[in-house]
Amino acid sequence: MSDHAAPTSEHLHAHLDGDASHGHFIEARSQKALAIALTLTLLFAVIEVVTGFISNSLALISDAGHMVTDAAALGLAVLAQLIAKRPPSSRHSFGFVRAEALAAFVNSLAMLALVAWIVYEAVQRLTHPEPVQGGVVLVVAAIGACINLLVAWVLSRDTQSINTRAALVNVMGDLLGSLAAIAAGAIIYVTDWVRIDPILSIFVSLLILKSTWGILRESYHFLMEGVPQGIDYLQVGADLAEVDGVLSVHDLHVWDMSPGHPALIGHLEIRDLAEWPAVLERVRSMLLARHGIDHVTLQPEALDGLPLDAGHCKHRV
Repeated sequence: MSDHAAPTSEHLHAHLDGDASHGHFIEARSQKALAIALTLTLLFAVIEVVTGFISNSLALISDAGHMVTDAAALGLAVLAQLIAKRPPSSRHSFGFVRAEALAAFVNSLAMLALVAWIVYEAVQRLTHPEPVQGGVVLVVAAIGACINLLVAWVLSRDTQSINTRAALVNVMGDLLGSLAAIAAGAIIYVTDWVRIDPILSIFVSLLILKSTWGILRESYHFLMEGVPQGIDYLQVGADLAEVDGVLSVHDLHVWDMSPGHPALIGHLEIRDLAEWPAVLERVRSMLLARHGIDHVTLQPEALDGLPLDAGHCKHRV
């Protein structure tokens, strides 16, 4: 019987001296901001849905629908952050940090669907105007704007998370919707021009679409393990090839382990395997200084294509 204990998930995920110092999970991210935002948004969404239908205002209904979507999105964001804090396991060696990006991606898709519905309804009302209670719209929208400002302030205090930023974008869209509803209510109350309601709804929808598209692209890029923003993949390869002792680079991959933590793996053909420790140190210093990459896993190969003994492969900060 072997005297060596079988490796555990905790041991396999531990970082030794010289390894990348960051973990693959989120340790200290609080859900307090999202929880407060969720509570405020959900409470007012119920009020705005009811008054939106009572007043027959598309601008108010659109804002109400947006807030309902935000409430669901914020709830999903809280759940995603709780999942993301779970450490790696024997079945999920990278942990669950991508849960946040997945929630942001789903959020954005829901927003696109909502925008499409608002635009469709607005076009219908432009051709067939309906009466709107301007006074009710004005009062409710003004209260909604105050709620949105409070929620936006809460979320703005925690913008490191892609999920929190996605939620903040939604809330800012809500604020624009509330301002548009205020303008619509005031104009209808004074002039009875009901077409301003769908016109402003379309305008706000286009603004929301622009912000949502940015979050959608960012979350999709992260989920597809794209090269991190600000890192030139081709330049990284060129810089590696220029390091003294490196002859060529292949099987190179650069991605984000978690938002803001780029990682790199690849194979380096080197002149002399005996020089590998010194070459690795030069590579490590260059990648950190020029590209901000602090999680590096490289396999050296001799001129004949044979890799260095696995026991000497390095995983470095």
